[in-house]
Amino acid sequence: MKIRSLIIFTITVAINFMATVVFAQELSLIPLPQRIDMGEGRFTFSEKIEAYVTPEAEDLFKDFARDFEESTGIKIKKISNSSKAKLQLHTFSTLAPEGYTLKITQNKILIAASQPAGFFYALQTLKQLMPRNVMAAVSDPCVKEWSLPVLDILDEPRFEWRGFMLDEGRHIFGKEAVKQVIDIMAMYKMNRFHWHLSEDQGWRVEIKKYPLLTQVGAWRERKGLGYGDVKPDTEHYGGYYTQKDIKEIVAYAKSRFVEIVPEIDIPGHSQAAIAAYPEILACDPENRHDVWLWQGISTDVINVANPQAVKFAKDVIDELTALFPFGYIHLGGDECPVVKWEQNAQCRERLKAIGSTNYRDLQIDFYSQLLDHIKQKPKSERRKLIFWNEILHGNTALLPDNDITVMAWVGADKAAAEAAKRGMTTILSPQIPYYINRKQSPLPTEPMSQGRGTETVEAVYNYVPMKGVDRSLQSKYLGVQANFWSEWVADESTLQYLILPRLAAVAEAGWTEQTKRNYEDFVRRLQPEGELYRKKGYNYGKHIME
Repeated sequence: MKIRSLIIFTITVAINFMATVVFAQELSLIPLPQRIDMGEGRFTFSEKIEAYVTPEAEDLFKDFARDFEESTGIKIKKISNSSKAKLQLHTFSTLAPEGYTLKITQNKILIAASQPAGFFYALQTLKQLMPRNVMAAVSDPCVKEWSLPVLDILDEPRFEWRGFMLDEGRHIFGKEAVKQVIDIMAMYKMNRFHWHLSEDQGWRVEIKKYPLLTQVGAWRERKGLGYGDVKPDTEHYGGYYTQKDIKEIVAYAKSRFVEIVPEIDIPGHSQAAIAAYPEILACDPENRHDVWLWQGISTDVINVANPQAVKFAKDVIDELTALFPFGYIHLGGDECPVVKWEQNAQCRERLKAIGSTNYRDLQIDFYSQLLDHIKQKPKSERRKLIFWNEILHGNTALLPDNDITVMAWVGADKAAAEAAKRGMTTILSPQIPYYINRKQSPLPTEPMSQGRGTETVEAVYNYVPMKGVDRSLQSKYLGVQANFWSEWVADESTLQYLILPRLAAVAEAGWTEQTKRNYEDFVRRLQPEGELYRKKGYNYGKHIME
């Protein structure tokens, strides 16, 4: 009798376990949490729900409650007695800064976090557990009952840096498009918006000390950039963000726990700035300098040996510091030809003065002066500098210290490892497959862009960050980032199509432990996102959801 009971018990447990696993697999959460334990039953909402909210979460909870009522009709009333509240948000100091727990029983919803970011991410997960109109913050009369599965989630991100870069130097998309990008990032728990604001083809941020940067450098006489057999147009094209615009977008991003990392690409990719101020920035100021009308790499670079050019860079950093109250500024440093330095007497003299014969070291010397300038600022105004991995081509021993971050894009894995070995922090941003401005399928319906469609959702998802990296170097890896370069993309709809749903794949690489990631499971969890994108009015790659 005992044996029979034991067998029945074992079978019952096995069936329940299998049901729990299946139920867990049916959840469509992106990125996948670190741990999910499923229970039985559901929590069902009534027309009104009482909530206890810890002071650390009060500001962000207002936005959640407003959007939740808009999408479900359920009113949330805050009360001070936590024991009576059906929805409870508590501070739990031992959790990671962006970590959270979410426990749903048949009677209550319990959320805990140590910081506001953790509460925000917990509420994002809560919304993902419901019909997609809730994440979209729009009503859906077809839903007759609002409920949640009983479960227990313990979650925190794998990497601190989960980023996306948007290039607006080539084409500018505008304030509302940038806000939509930030919204998409926030849905998928991404937290770094790298804003590429200057290029050979345009300067996009107002710098009050140098008004010609936007009066001249923000405009060109061609919208479509020339390349190969591509015929130029003659449209007067451009635009920029005022400092008022910047402050509005910064506040918008902060409310979604997205830090903005501005990039001013110097000394290369700087022809638009040189066109505005050739007398202080050009290696050959006697010649004509215009905002560039072509794709590719311009040889017109800043004269880094001119003290006025160094002062210009310091002044720009000062205004960026005031506009962007976050930890980092990106100064580019990629694809900087040295031919004009070789032909310039000031540059030759400066190279001799620093005791080098490698013209690439002029770039390092330039950055060294900017780092010294930043270190003299009050602590609250100091920013860490990020550079593309070409900085490793120079003698980085000339820098005051190794307290810089290398964004690894070309030969990313090798470059990141080299940066880490030199004592620098690094971010993985591999050109292939994380440049998601490239075509995302080989279908003939793909919009005009770079690549042949080999950077598919699957290729993006299956990139393994930090693969084979020695444990002693892993602390130097901050995380991952996808990039979007806009040479071929001039409209918001194409921007959305190319980033969706590939940005979700990058988000999961940044958040979820590698051992838990599986492409087939990701595709299954991705299917409901089509409904979300449609409700938000986004264009997206539908082929992966058919």
